[in-house]
Amino acid sequence: MDRKAATIAASAGVGTDPGHKSLTPPLVASDTFVWNDPDTKPDYDYARTVQPNRDALADALAELEGAAGGAVTGSGQSAALLALLQLPGGATVIAPHDCYGGTYRLLQGLEGKGLLRAIFVDQGDDAAYAKALEREPALVWLETPSNPLLRVVDIADRAGRARAAGALTIADNTLATPVRQQPLKLGCDYVLHSTTKAINGHSDLFGGILLCAEAASAEQVHWWANAAGLNGSAHDAHATLRGLRTLPLRVAQAEASAGRIAHFLAEDERVAAVHYPGLDGFPGADIAARQQSGPGFMLSFRVRGGLEAAGRFVAALRLVKLASSLGGFSTLICRPATMTHRGMPPEAQAEAGIDPDLLRLSVGIEDADDLIADLERGLAAV
Repeated sequence: MDRKAATIAASAGVGTDPGHKSLTPPLVASDTFVWNDPDTKPDYDYARTVQPNRDALADALAELEGAAGGAVTGSGQSAALLALLQLPGGATVIAPHDCYGGTYRLLQGLEGKGLLRAIFVDQGDDAAYAKALEREPALVWLETPSNPLLRVVDIADRAGRARAAGALTIADNTLATPVRQQPLKLGCDYVLHSTTKAINGHSDLFGGILLCAEAASAEQVHWWANAAGLNGSAHDAHATLRGLRTLPLRVAQAEASAGRIAHFLAEDERVAAVHYPGLDGFPGADIAARQQSGPGFMLSFRVRGGLEAAGRFVAALRLVKLASSLGGFSTLICRPATMTHRGMPPEAQAEAGIDPDLLRLSVGIEDADDLIADLERGLAAV
């Protein structure tokens, strides 16, 4: 029987220390391990290649996602690059037109060097997606809910259509986290996380992971992670596993507050639009209810009055901090057009629906009443 997410997170690696029988997996800081003889390779020889703390984190996240295995990397972007290294030269990649700005920048940069061809498409548009699949892609890149508009696409449908067209599928599951969504179980071949965000949850390190549905793919991913030097550090893997312990608790608290905040904003006449999968009438809310076990801790919105009003709103906040990350213990707000997505040209932002005055809110674990009072302070300045 599959174990529950909270049990996996709390028990990962507990009591497995072979040296001192410590309850908590120890930090193994050494970069080099001793061989018994020159011909018999030990399980651990050199930490760029294999490392106990990375393995402990990868095992926990693989169980949460239902993966055969994967590689822990130095950042979410390293995990994205590792995924693209699995493709043949000149391969076509279909990506969301409203994807995370770092993903857009990476795909555009590699395309500019002639290493791949990127097609950005509204993946919620059946006709546009079908037309893109006619271009014989090697990989379909999914991001659902999307960053920053929280758009939702049907993972099982998109992955199934991609497979029929001969393409692999990867899902960036950073926003939903594995405690709310498991894309591999819905037909994806790879799942990606920036563990910098909610999985670590403490805003104090960088990390990423690429997980695979098939064991053979996991072997290839490990080979490339070692060859390209993309593996993460022992210290960051050890700290990330510590953060993972409380992931189910933190997501539950932040999600409950995000739902209250989304309804508060949606009912205020000073707010022009709210994007949140937990709102009735939100496009894709029915899909989110099927493939996610909760709507998540992220939302975005626009206040009436345009860019100047948005600026006054942000400037008036005291508890909520202006910063570009997400998924941590602290509630953060950002303006994607000039912060997280500034690497995306204005015309691409416009096509994706990322308005200059759009505000993105990553809800933390503070009390919801205090957060709403701070947001009311912002609205009073609009």
